[in-house]
Amino acid sequence: MAAETKEYRAEAKFQRVSPQKARLVLNLIRGRGVQEAMEAAAFAKKRIAPVIYKLLASAVDNAKFVASEEGFDLDVDNLYVKRALANDGPRMKRIRPAPMGRAYRYQRRLAHIMVSIAERKAEEGLVTKVEEPAPLPASTKPSEAKPKAAKSTDEPETAEVQEETPKPAAKAAQPKAKKPKAAVEAKEEAEPAGKTAGAAKKKAGKKT
Repeated sequence: MAAETKEYRAEAKFQRVSPQKARLVLNLIRGRGVQEAMEAAAFAKKRIAPVIYKLLASAVDNAKFVASEEGFDLDVDNLYVKRALANDGPRMKRIRPAPMGRAYRYQRRLAHIMVSIAERKAEEGLVTKVEEPAPLPASTKPSEAKPKAAKSTDEPETAEVQEETPKPAAKAAQPKAKKPKAAVEAKEEAEPAGKTAGAAKKKAGKKT
């Protein structure tokens, strides 16, 4: 059996207002937190609003007093307006003068206002636990499938780079063909002989 929540109430009886007019303000605060309800009553533009504000403050003080007497912790921020009622009180019968010596009867209505606050219960199911996902089998792991696709796309690029880079190196690596030493020596011997022959022809031409 669930434990009943304690209610802390405050009443204002024989208020000079009709219950219908009092309910206009009570409907604004019903179900709200205490602090929010007090702010709504403080700024409501109704004559009964200050009385309802005092009722809320009195109910909070009653809750604090009961908590201190019974020795349990009370979270004031967790209090809310559980019930807010305006019941019909006694009616005062009055007479208003009318023409031709007549009198019209009317009634002055009174209201009994009651405000009850309680502490909210911690609702179950609001806190959600985040569970770690179960590990996937090796064949369906996305982390392994992605690198394979990346390798397949990168392989042709690396192959092109490997094909392009050796080309300039091959040209630079080709050494010039060296002439044999015997041919070089024969060419060097032929050059001075040609020079001497040319010089001899020039002298013979000058003598003639």
